[in-house]
Amino acid sequence: MQRSLFSKDFTLMVIGQVISLFGNAALRFALPLYLLNRTGSSALYGTVTACAFLPSILLSPVGGMVADRVNKRNIMVALDFFTSAVVIAFSLLMDQLNVIVLTAAAMMLLYGIAGAYQPAVQASIPALVDREQFMEANAVINTISSFAALIGPVFGGILYGAYGLKPVVQICAACFFASAVMELFIRIPFEAQASAGSMWSSAKKDFAQSFHFIQKDRPVIGQVLLGICGINLFLSAMLIIGVPYLITEVWELGSMQAKNQLCGFAEGALAAGGLVGGICTGVLAQRLRIQSSGNLIMISTACIVVMGAAFAVSPSGRFNYLVITVCSFLIMAVSTMFSVQMISFIQQETPPHLIGKVIAVIFTISMCAQPLGSALYGILFELCSGFEFAVVLFSGFASLAVAIGIKNVLKHC
Repeated sequence: MQRSLFSKDFTLMVIGQVISLFGNAALRFALPLYLLNRTGSSALYGTVTACAFLPSILLSPVGGMVADRVNKRNIMVALDFFTSAVVIAFSLLMDQLNVIVLTAAAMMLLYGIAGAYQPAVQASIPALVDREQFMEANAVINTISSFAALIGPVFGGILYGAYGLKPVVQICAACFFASAVMELFIRIPFEAQASAGSMWSSAKKDFAQSFHFIQKDRPVIGQVLLGICGINLFLSAMLIIGVPYLITEVWELGSMQAKNQLCGFAEGALAAGGLVGGICTGVLAQRLRIQSSGNLIMISTACIVVMGAAFAVSPSGRFNYLVITVCSFLIMAVSTMFSVQMISFIQQETPPHLIGKVIAVIFTISMCAQPLGSALYGILFELCSGFEFAVVLFSGFASLAVAIGIKNVLKHC
């Protein structure tokens, strides 16, 4: 007999995710913007953002290995409590230490924690819902993630613009603490795996198994993964660096306070697209086919080309802001639909004892392109001052070429 999707434990995990991801989204918006406002340098902004991704890349496989050997509930609880402590420490030190060093250190810790945290969440889904519900469950997780990412930057932008960074940081610390308390009441079925030798030998064996599965057993996953790296390099990194830089440093959109709030709304549009994409995936779960999901990536890359063309012909900051906001919404909507289908496909194709490790390896490899892209676009936007549209067009056409490759791989699944 099929279980109800919204069992007590799955519902508690969803609520805990809403609270935790809200705090995460607000911080990921406010901290880089604080640094950009203080320095005005896109190159420094891109470099710090790139460095922030490195701990996530390093800790994601560790999180996957631990997720298959330790109760996943305990991982989520411990990391949320630790995140709350990190944010409180940042709040106490922000007026005493160098802003660049402290912000970079805080972002690296937060991204690293998130890298270790997400494999535990994704690996929990097969333990809490039935196989036939994987796509609906992933759609729910992505929807609430997008909902949190929607209200987080909007809330952070309004509060940061009006009162500064400290109130944002303090509220986020409370969110992580509340999420950890909520997660204490979750029960996730867990069966400890035997450890073969030292932690280092176990890690090597885990990675060997995961890479063999991705490359040999299900090579389509490895091929699409390379394509996703390209999308992260050319498309995702451009949005991460370009949206706040163009809005706060390039276009005439009023005072800095107004620009910060508009930047929050633009980031909110990205999250709103994710929310709509998650809902659409849940509603259409039985109709969606992995073979046609490449079309979604094609749409997202076409939106980048449209953005670059609009920026090239229009001198109006307000018109360009409207274009980037609408296109960001569309990009995130279709990208979320693609991501949910891919995660569900991977969960269905992966044996239970490998799920945490395989997902962690996939996250790790796909994120490797992110810091390189962030640093690249930080430098490109600074070098192409006055011709920022050329950077966006480069992003669009490069991403489009990658999207064509992904589409060709998936249609043969």
